[in-house]
Amino acid sequence: MASNEKKFNYLQDSIILFYLRRTVRQQVSPTAICKPKSSMKRIPVDLEYIFKASPAILYKFLTTPACLVRWFCDGVDINADVYTFSWDGNEENAEVVDDIEEERLRFRWEGAPRFEYLEFRMYLSPVTEETVLEITDFANEKEVGDLKKLWDAQIKKLRQETGG
Repeated sequence: MASNEKKFNYLQDSIILFYLRRTVRQQVSPTAICKPKSSMKRIPVDLEYIFKASPAILYKFLTTPACLVRWFCDGVDINADVYTFSWDGNEENAEVVDDIEEERLRFRWEGAPRFEYLEFRMYLSPVTEETVLEITDFANEKEVGDLKKLWDAQIKKLRQETGG
């Protein structure tokens, strides 16, 4: 693939990911961005990914700014338990509401309903000895497929950064 094609694909992926993040968080479907907020039911979406990297390495990539910018966001500032993530100049705040080192990390997005959260759980599989990363996020019922695509793309980057 030519260098310009790689740049275009990366830019295209970045724009799509930003758009999906924004529309999922705003409870607006991608095809109806100008319509008022939907009363559609938001549901938890559980995803599971397998890694060769240890839980310690994954935890580092979930909690340190230098690692988060390599796969999750354009920038991040941490002030006590509040992470300020930025994508294309837009910021979103998330408070850490649960943190068990190398096991679980749960965020609650500012302005989100109290029952919604973003959670990462990691553990070693006793059978394969690979690390299992479970993610719980929330989306409107009709946007579950888009959210899965978003996380698949993010996890692809995370795998590249962690060595598998």
